[in-house]
Amino acid sequence: VVLSYENSRSDQLYQPKNILTRNISKTCLKDTLSTMSETVSKTYEQDGEEARAIAQTMPYYPFKGIPRFYDIGGFLAKPDVFQQIVDIFAARYKEIGIDAVAGLDARGFVLGPPIALALKKPFFMMRKKGKMPNTVESPPYQTEYGPRSGMCIQKDAIKKGDRVLVIDDLVATGGTLSASIQLVQMLGGIVVECACVVELKMFIDPPSDSGLPSRTKLFTDLDILDVPVWGLISEDVLTNEAVLQEDYKDDGEEH
Repeated sequence: VVLSYENSRSDQLYQPKNILTRNISKTCLKDTLSTMSETVSKTYEQDGEEARAIAQTMPYYPFKGIPRFYDIGGFLAKPDVFQQIVDIFAARYKEIGIDAVAGLDARGFVLGPPIALALKKPFFMMRKKGKMPNTVESPPYQTEYGPRSGMCIQKDAIKKGDRVLVIDDLVATGGTLSASIQLVQMLGGIVVECACVVELKMFIDPPSDSGLPSRTKLFTDLDILDVPVWGLISEDVLTNEAVLQEDYKDDGEEH
């Protein structure tokens, strides 16, 4: 896949160039910044041009009875694409403004740190119970794969009023994200947004007779529906089916 992504470093792509002088009228300056803002917004538009190109590096596989299992290994193996994703996320949250980044066990540990470094913000891990000392634990939660015990974060990770970005690779039913939101709120923080590379829109608000869990209903029941969730890529453009070798083996453990 050939990607066209000029000036991929976020500090180059998303800041005004020093070509604006005192002689430019206020109207001209306003128009210039407005155009720049529109360009930035399009860069992280869900399923936009950049997202569709990135999607081609993420083939889906059959895995544990799931016909389409999306894995971030595809773009992690391509440094230019991985850097592009980091730049897009960093640009979005530099514009929005955050105080800290929290990553979910375990793929959030891969995505979160480079984004936090790009923004020069602290990174905190949200882990499964028993993996860290001095923690608080969220209530148990439900995922598309079944029930889970609570997520944990260290007690001193988030200060009251901190604006926190929660990072994971994929959001489906929102169960894991709901636990992370509750953790941040337990410590007095504010979740600015939950951000994922992939968002499966089929779970946002499916018809009641579909048999699918509803993320909207879950967030409503937990009184966290005001927390925004953003994904760069949806299943609509993740159409690259993996070519399986004859010796392909579905040997994954339970999710």
